[in-house]
Amino acid sequence: MKYNIYLLLFVLLCVSCGEDYVPKPKAFLRLDYPEHKYNQPDFTGLPFSFETNKLATEVNVKPMRAATESYGIDLQYPSMKGTIFVTYKSINNDRKTLEKYLGDAQKLTLEHTIKADEIPAFPYENEERKVYGVFSKVKGDVASPAQFYVTDSVNHFLTGSLYFYAKPNYDSILPAANYLEKDIQHIMETLRWK
Repeated sequence: MKYNIYLLLFVLLCVSCGEDYVPKPKAFLRLDYPEHKYNQPDFTGLPFSFETNKLATEVNVKPMRAATESYGIDLQYPSMKGTIFVTYKSINNDRKTLEKYLGDAQKLTLEHTIKADEIPAFPYENEERKVYGVFSKVKGDVASPAQFYVTDSVNHFLTGSLYFYAKPNYDSILPAANYLEKDIQHIMETLRWK
């Protein structure tokens, strides 16, 4: 019996001996998004145009209110589970209407201050095309990580926001948000009023 215990201990020592455990090195998730390639969608009948990313496979245009010349455009990115919602409203040279639209756009961004860590705003101006506006990055666990508005201050007002079909988790959506923010900036840079 004594030899059986020694034999058992010897077998256990042989089986348990192996390579030393080495922890895995830290790694980061690698997300490769395609290069930004843009095209000019057919916005026939709309008082503006801009270029969109070819990755936005579904571009839906819907009249909202014919009397006020309002349109909604959804730029859907199914592979990223996100959408850039764009809304156009006519000002018709009415200063009070412009002030109301500006207030509404700024209020929408400021509603995120409860959850946002930071909301840097970047003014945009193109004197030649009469496009003036602001692009806002909303950092933190918020519903919309990027928002913008542009206007010519006389006849046109365009606003937009980015939403994902996921629970707001800033770290998780950050790579996709950064990618789509470049698309929003491209919309602002290529916008032309008709």
